[in-house]
Amino acid sequence: MSSRERDPDLAALVKKIALERRFGFDSYKESCLKRRVAVRMRACGVGSYDEYAELLDRNNAEYEELLATLTINVTKFYRNKETWDAISRVVLPDLWQRRSGNVRCWSAGCASGEEPYTLAMLILERARKTGETPLARVDATDYDRRSLDRALAGEYGDAAFEELPGDLLRRYFTADSPKSVVPAIRTIVRFRRHDIIQEPAPNPPYDLIVCRNVLIYFDRKTQQRLVARFTDSLDPGGYLVLGRAETLFGESRDRLRLVDARERIYSRL
Repeated sequence: MSSRERDPDLAALVKKIALERRFGFDSYKESCLKRRVAVRMRACGVGSYDEYAELLDRNNAEYEELLATLTINVTKFYRNKETWDAISRVVLPDLWQRRSGNVRCWSAGCASGEEPYTLAMLILERARKTGETPLARVDATDYDRRSLDRALAGEYGDAAFEELPGDLLRRYFTADSPKSVVPAIRTIVRFRRHDIIQEPAPNPPYDLIVCRNVLIYFDRKTQQRLVARFTDSLDPGGYLVLGRAETLFGESRDRLRLVDARERIYSRL
């Protein structure tokens, strides 16, 4: 839904954010925007978008809280086990054979780092099985600075590990509390701030792009544009992994081969 079709007061707030923070929430679904802005308005005790805009002018800390709320940061290590099992079983063996361990990956919308670190673990597990030295890299990007700071720190509480297999936990994290990722993982993952809507892919071409449960928050036109960008950023034969609730639209359906319907894994033709 474009800003012209939105509630005019909400549209004005979105325009303000775009001008002042250079981030375009105009492509977000209106229902998502309203719900998340309402969370912050209730927390601040204001009843209108105009009042909230005035508050943002006075309170930079609230601006950061709003941006953190609008960006999607729900994640865990090995979240949705079946997806990671499929990547480990189908995707990485194929890429490893073709690329000799030199696998180039992009975790788009990486939040606080659990997804790219999980991918790095699976890469190291593949290297252990083949006895080869991994030359892989994982570009991990997000817009939210605070999430990226947590990712760079690499320290996590117990809740982050609820879905992670015990052998991976013991192998790739320290035993203290909070647990920290081991250096071997850190050397593979590179974090950077990135606006997925407005900026091109950081370092294409890629062999694997993982962007799960991000597209569902955008309108269909933006979804089509992002999937086209992902497809353009893949080498032929490279893989795209989306969230289970996400669907391909537009011309990209003719450029991608379905590999796993349940786990939304595709390969570029």
